[in-house]
Amino acid sequence: MDREIVVLVNPTSGRGRGARLADPVTERLREAGLNARWEAGRDAAESVDLARRAVARGVDGLVIIGGDGMIHLALDAVAETDTPLAVIPAGTGNDLARSLGIPVRDPLAAADIVVAGHTRSQDLGRVVRVDAEPADDASHPAARHSASGWFATVLCAGFDSRVAERVNRMTWPHGRLRYDLATIAELGAFRPQHFGLEFDGEAENIDALLVAAGVTNSYGGGLRICEGADPTDGLLDITVVGAVPRRDLVRVFPKLAKGTHVGHPAVTVYRAKRLSMASADLVSFADGERMGPLPVTVECVPGALTVFAPPPR
Repeated sequence: MDREIVVLVNPTSGRGRGARLADPVTERLREAGLNARWEAGRDAAESVDLARRAVARGVDGLVIIGGDGMIHLALDAVAETDTPLAVIPAGTGNDLARSLGIPVRDPLAAADIVVAGHTRSQDLGRVVRVDAEPADDASHPAARHSASGWFATVLCAGFDSRVAERVNRMTWPHGRLRYDLATIAELGAFRPQHFGLEFDGEAENIDALLVAAGVTNSYGGGLRICEGADPTDGLLDITVVGAVPRRDLVRVFPKLAKGTHVGHPAVTVYRAKRLSMASADLVSFADGERMGPLPVTVECVPGALTVFAPPPR
């Protein structure tokens, strides 16, 4: 029996690149003998609904044409199911695609990975938004859970989430230049924040510029904030950039592209299955999407996602 594949398209990804790829990618799958068709939601809610319906129907694969934000929506449908997820990169960041070894600039080669049919399991992060309880010190992680969600790459809070907030308010320019300009703007205003952290129940209070918890190693289009993260080890890699002078921060951030920032004395790396963090007046972002205000609790859920990926070498 032919494998049934649903191709879910974000038509706005990559300034319309997602829409342009829908037909050629679907045709590539059909030429290989797969029963493939593409669908597109009018908004995020409809996209999630389409993904859920496909999974409930028992399709043999859900292919996402889009960026990390579109993948983030689809996780709600495929997490902890047997339905494999495929990625055709069409966004700005494409960090999950990079971690999977999927060609970022060759959509038909990415489609061929679906045709080959090799799948593997990897971890997901699960975010639980936490309602703050009355306390004199806002740094203490609270215990009452109010909402949850999944993420596949990195969750962050601090300087980088402020940058993400600014990026979301900007309408120009496009692509990575928007992130660069937002970073420069935030450098002039941001100060270290006091964080209350719990790593698998062990509490620590620190002043830091940012805290990032990664299933995979990168965010923001290849910034390797959680260098060394293994999406199959059942643990989150947690990078804490401590309070450093602004002149040092300017030197540290360019190192993110190569992951060499971990050698800086202000950078500390932890590994834990569960992280709780709190800080005043900060929001968290995961997979580049706004998750909501701190405090939050983050868990690593082993093997929660099945993905199409190139076979191991």
